[in-house]
Amino acid sequence: MKKTIVFFLIIVFSSLNLFSQPVSKFKDGERVVFLGNSITDGGHYHSFIWLFYMTRFPNMDVRIMNGGIGGDTAYDMYKRLDDDIFSKRPTTLVVTFGMNDSGYFEYNSDKAKEFGEEKYQACFKNFKMMEKRLLELPNTRIVMMGSSPYDENAKISGNTPFKGKNAVMQRIVEFQRQAALANNWEFLDLNQPMTEINQKFQQKDSTFTLCGQDRIHPDNDGHMVMAYLFLKQQGFAGNKVADIEINASKNNVVKSANCEISNLKKFGNKLSFDYLAYSLPYPLDTVARGWNSKKSQAKATEYVPFMEEMNQEILKVTGLKGNYKLMIDENEIGTWSGNDFAVGINLAKETATPQYQQALAIMHLNEYRWEIERNFRDYAWIQFNFFQQKGLLFADNLESIKALDSEIGKNIWLKIQRDNYARMMLKPVREGREAEMNLLISKIYDSNKPVTRKITLIKM
Repeated sequence: MKKTIVFFLIIVFSSLNLFSQPVSKFKDGERVVFLGNSITDGGHYHSFIWLFYMTRFPNMDVRIMNGGIGGDTAYDMYKRLDDDIFSKRPTTLVVTFGMNDSGYFEYNSDKAKEFGEEKYQACFKNFKMMEKRLLELPNTRIVMMGSSPYDENAKISGNTPFKGKNAVMQRIVEFQRQAALANNWEFLDLNQPMTEINQKFQQKDSTFTLCGQDRIHPDNDGHMVMAYLFLKQQGFAGNKVADIEINASKNNVVKSANCEISNLKKFGNKLSFDYLAYSLPYPLDTVARGWNSKKSQAKATEYVPFMEEMNQEILKVTGLKGNYKLMIDENEIGTWSGNDFAVGINLAKETATPQYQQALAIMHLNEYRWEIERNFRDYAWIQFNFFQQKGLLFADNLESIKALDSEIGKNIWLKIQRDNYARMMLKPVREGREAEMNLLISKIYDSNKPVTRKITLIKM
């Protein structure tokens, strides 16, 4: 059964180029901003992408920033380009919209077709205004990214789907693709491949979805699928953490890709060598993090071949007979047969390795960074969804608080954001939080450098 699923995934993801164009890999010193709605604002996909760069390229300083605001349409994004997005000085800007632009409840009315056409035309008109501004950024690379889908087909108790909504979203994706072609921008589509995964797994489980219980907001597994699709379009399929092959009979190193092997010794029932990788394995979180989350990041490996394509730290040793215990430094990792070692062990799957534990610390530091960044996005939400209309954009004074308090009883979202704003409106608080985030990033880049490990195989 697993082979059938993997075969399906290979077919799906080998067809990605039908929907996308190559997306260049990020380079050292890049500042990447993901402009989007709540899927970006409260989501992890951009953080998961950054974690890949943090672990795979430990000597590359790349900054990836969240530029999402919940509820935004293309017009809302257009209005905040200067004060929110361009002020981050992006060298690469990834632009995604369509979920809110395509509308919601009216799809279940008698005029669903007319409503969908109206929303499509409004979105296209708003995008053309945005497009004009984006073309004024000669030193910024633009990537258009088709939105993750609205899942109309999953059987979700108490949630009636808006039939026809995703078809309108796919039309929006198509004009995004055409704009990318016309403007020499880069492009990828998340909608079609995620829809195909949903349809495949819904054949066995009608409740399955990558799009969350509201059909809109992916859970952690969905965000990891999004990160995988982005990284695949950047050409990382086949990019290994490391690839080692040792011939135990001849006591020599056959292969050492993306790593250095030294001090190879064979004595008695032991084989040992020093191993310095140039990358760390990618750590996959097994905890369902976030408000109302049900699934973990690691769950995504059941739907996409991330481990097979992008997280391979291969240790292959030929010429062994019997069973061997694997030690890395002072840590016992496991016991495998000589045949297993001849095929190759993927160390990236072994969470007890010291290099995986090192990467795990990077994952948690990145998660703390993400939490602080979310405070800034909540601060941005209230600025652009409330104060901008009041003529109080970034006023951050007592008049702002009075205006906010006068409306709290009418808007539950303002009430939710009030406490965060009362703190973040104070410049020293923002500066302190920014310093915290920068300290975490510095710690990440101090801690993500691989170190030499002692690998020992002991015959049992």
